[in-house]
Amino acid sequence: MMFDPMYWVVIGVGMLLSLWASAKTKGAFTHYSQFTTRAGMTGAQVARRILEDNAVFDVKIEHVPGDLTDHYDPRTKTLRLSDSVYASRSMSAFGVAAHEVGHALQHAQGYAPLGFRSMWVPVANFGGGISMMVILGALLAGGAATAAGTTMGWLGLALFGTTTLFTLVTLPVEFDASKRALATLSLGGYATAEELHGAKKVLDAAALTYVAAFVTSLLTLVYWAYALGLMGNRREE
Repeated sequence: MMFDPMYWVVIGVGMLLSLWASAKTKGAFTHYSQFTTRAGMTGAQVARRILEDNAVFDVKIEHVPGDLTDHYDPRTKTLRLSDSVYASRSMSAFGVAAHEVGHALQHAQGYAPLGFRSMWVPVANFGGGISMMVILGALLAGGAATAAGTTMGWLGLALFGTTTLFTLVTLPVEFDASKRALATLSLGGYATAEELHGAKKVLDAAALTYVAAFVTSLLTLVYWAYALGLMGNRREE
């Protein structure tokens, strides 16, 4: 495996995609953090207002340390905003805060993909945690060249596939949250057209990180299927 050029191609593509998406996100966030919104509210304030506009009154808003560590926790109905969002009055803060509110609205309205993703988290954690041990065991057993290797190989791919499925389901969840964010900012009159454009740029850049995660996971899954001889690389004894 360590001497397989295809392995390093997959790893390299995954790293480059992740670095590119991260750089785009940080660049867009930093750029639009320089512009204060006309409404003059902080990220935490606009988040609370949007929740109230949608009759959602049971979600807590908390400050969490760090940058771009913002998230919504459906288990405790808590929206956590980072240092650069919670008290900021920038276009970037508005976009990110509204995006996280989008997840809270998904939860309140029973958005199915969010419910599935939340349910799938322990499955993906378990599958991702042991998949490599099973895949390596399958390789040692001979992969598709032996019955044991074939069985273990398919089991390993299924386990790894739980994480790939998680990254796939994450895409509509995140895209929908961003769509809700921009709509609520516009309908509530919290942002001008120019400010909405800036918020959209930030959210579009952030979405690339989720796309990169899915593509990387899918490429890795396909690579292991190939390396095990289960897809176009069947080895003969």
